[in-house]
Amino acid sequence: MCGIVGYIGNKQAAPILLAELQKLEYRGYDSAGIAVYGADGIRVVKAQGKLENLVRKADGGAALPGTVGIGHTRWATHGVPSETNAHPHTSDGGAITVVHNGILENFREIKQKLTRRGYVFQTETDTEVIVDLIDYYYNKYKGGPLDALSRFMTRARGAYAIAVLFRDFPDEIYVARKDSPMIVGVTENEAFVASDVPAIINYTRDVYYIDNLEMACLKAGGATFYNLDREVVEKQLVTVDLDASAAEKEGWEHFMIKEIHEQPRTVENTFRRYVNGGKVDFSECGITARDLTPSRIVITGCGSAYHVGVALQYVIEQLARIPVRVELASEFRYRDFIFEKNMLVIAISQSGETADTLAAVREAKAHGIKTLAIVNVQGSSIAREADNTVFTVAGPEIAVATTKAYSAQLIVGYLFALEFARASKKMDGATYSALLGEIASIPSKMETILAQKEIYQQFAAEHVTMHDVFMIGRGIDYAVCMEGGLKLKEVSYVHTEAYAAGELKHGTISLIEQGTIVVGVLTQSNVYEKTASNLEEVKSRGANVVGITFAGKKLSKEAASVNWTIPHIAECFAGSLLVVPLQLLSYYVSVQLGLDVDKPRNLAKSVTVE
Repeated sequence: MCGIVGYIGNKQAAPILLAELQKLEYRGYDSAGIAVYGADGIRVVKAQGKLENLVRKADGGAALPGTVGIGHTRWATHGVPSETNAHPHTSDGGAITVVHNGILENFREIKQKLTRRGYVFQTETDTEVIVDLIDYYYNKYKGGPLDALSRFMTRARGAYAIAVLFRDFPDEIYVARKDSPMIVGVTENEAFVASDVPAIINYTRDVYYIDNLEMACLKAGGATFYNLDREVVEKQLVTVDLDASAAEKEGWEHFMIKEIHEQPRTVENTFRRYVNGGKVDFSECGITARDLTPSRIVITGCGSAYHVGVALQYVIEQLARIPVRVELASEFRYRDFIFEKNMLVIAISQSGETADTLAAVREAKAHGIKTLAIVNVQGSSIAREADNTVFTVAGPEIAVATTKAYSAQLIVGYLFALEFARASKKMDGATYSALLGEIASIPSKMETILAQKEIYQQFAAEHVTMHDVFMIGRGIDYAVCMEGGLKLKEVSYVHTEAYAAGELKHGTISLIEQGTIVVGVLTQSNVYEKTASNLEEVKSRGANVVGITFAGKKLSKEAASVNWTIPHIAECFAGSLLVVPLQLLSYYVSVQLGLDVDKPRNLAKSVTVE
């Protein structure tokens, strides 16, 4: 959600800023802009719509000469998408220019006060309030940029990451952060700021992670960090181990299909990282034996991460016999939650910056509850704040709709289920080894499904006019339907809903009419016949039914018009294979409709505000 970049060094800033913004397009945006400090002061160029509009307007960067600059891709929160509301924003007097990621919650109150002091606002954004408030403190107290920024941070409520150019300080970029992500990269003669590592990975792998309520002053070749009291904070320089090619399409038409095909490798890499000598080993994450015997587990996340939690709820309870509850992170801290001793809260987030999930971690820790994070990004806020963190080995995920990160999170969850079961003595060694072998077989079985992708491509082409899709299943099958339904609606804009199959007669079946597509998922043997009966019910009412089962099984013509199969695997791990056909279906429907697969409308990759 929004992207910030900045550069200061010995090269022309504008082309670098535009290239960095291109690497952040996956975060979601509706407009973009850059500001460069040149010989004639700070110049701003902004454009609505795709980044290519900005590139064209800025003549590839040639229109803004200078070696210091900041840039932004905006995802509208306050004010409609427009060139006027796009960032950067400049203060009323033109002395300060800001780009901002986040939401200033008390902007109306501040705006009223600034208006009474003579400030005139040109946009509908909360960001213009930020730049004018910094300008107000800068001019009133005459304490310099750090003083003005610290006063702003004390006054502001909400989440923000900002990069600031001061007209009086042409060789410096100032940044500040609260809750929204931001990193600083350095080389011998340059410094960079960005919302995410992929933006700067082609320029440097040496980065600093800015902590909450901290500021920094960037100069060519270095950065100095400060706390809210303007005291210098020592930071450790971290070398990022990231394959830059992972953020490139490498011949694939879209990132989404590339990342779907990367899932076997992602699963295998994640498995190998945490399995040694036939046993799961989380010792590098600081996991102790006591951590593996909680009395109760709460899993929290948003979107696809929440769906991972729903699937793991079934797996952990079945294998380890530990009560599990799954909570939407956006609801977690607003309930009067009942915490109990020896409870474990597992937070799942691809980016490690999801605002609601981060808030859930903080809420749990405030009550003295042990927290475990499953994230994909080292140095992210959730990774730093959770008591223990297990990293998935997915690499950068660029498409907005997650695929490989979801699969990697499931694998980590499976491994924890085995460890919970082993530590609580609910599983013997033979079963443990057999199930570990089943997990190890997932990559090759994913490859088998991917080799048959034309099946799903053909179905998408034949049913591209679909307008209502229902996905139904029971237990783990239902959990996967939730994720499959989200994928289809995310990238194709087709109305899709997932339902527990047993709930059909409680209202949903009234929506079934001639030609309605129903995807039925049936891999759980204890409810197979019941779900098959549900499919017969909807097919008899005119539904076009697709059944997904294990190889060797075939639904009757009364239950399904089309049969898709996945390779055999232990039923508790079926979700890892079932999701692949649903991902492929979603992708090919979107392609057939001519939509922007990687950047669906109104969506952002990382939701860093509530």
